[in-house]
Amino acid sequence: MLHFLSRCGPGLALLLLSACQGYDVTLNERVVYSPPPLFRAFDITDDALRACVQQVIEDESITRAGQLESLNCSNAGIESIEGLQVFSGLTRVRLSDNRIRNLLALGELQQLQQLYLSNNRVVDPVPLYALEKLTTLDLDTNPALQCPAPGALSQVEQLSLPAHCPGDN
Repeated sequence: MLHFLSRCGPGLALLLLSACQGYDVTLNERVVYSPPPLFRAFDITDDALRACVQQVIEDESITRAGQLESLNCSNAGIESIEGLQVFSGLTRVRLSDNRIRNLLALGELQQLQQLYLSNNRVVDPVPLYALEKLTTLDLDTNPALQCPAPGALSQVEQLSLPAHCPGDN
C-alpha cells in the first residue's frame, strides 16, 4: 500500500486519508491517525435542544464549541436554551416554532448575526440588545413580547416584530 501511495503522489494519500476522517487509520496493525473526538463538553438541560445540537455536532463533525456556526432547531419542542451559550461561534440560529421564553443564553453569543425566534413565547428581548453583529432578527408571533425600546435594536437591518409592537424600531 505504501509503495502504491508513493507512486501516486501525496495528493492521493491526502484524499484517501480525508475520506477516512471519522475512522482510525492503521498501518501494520498500528494506529497512525485517530480523528479528534466530537465535542461533548456542554450542559443543555432541555432534551429537545440537546438532541438537536448533538445531531448537528455529529453531522458536521464538530470537535470544538467554537466550530458550531449554524444551528437550525425549529419546530423541535424546545422550552429552554440554557447551555447554548457555550457555542460562542454561532452566527446563525433558527429556533422558530418552539416554546422558548427566556433569551439570556443568546445574549452571550457575540458572533450572532441572524436569529429567528418567530412563534415562541418570548417576553423580554433585552438580552439581545448587546449583540452588536446581529443584523437579522425575527420575533414575529410572540404575543407576550415586551416591545423593544426605540433604537435598542438599531444595528438590526431586518427586524420582524409582532403586530402589537410599533414598526419604527
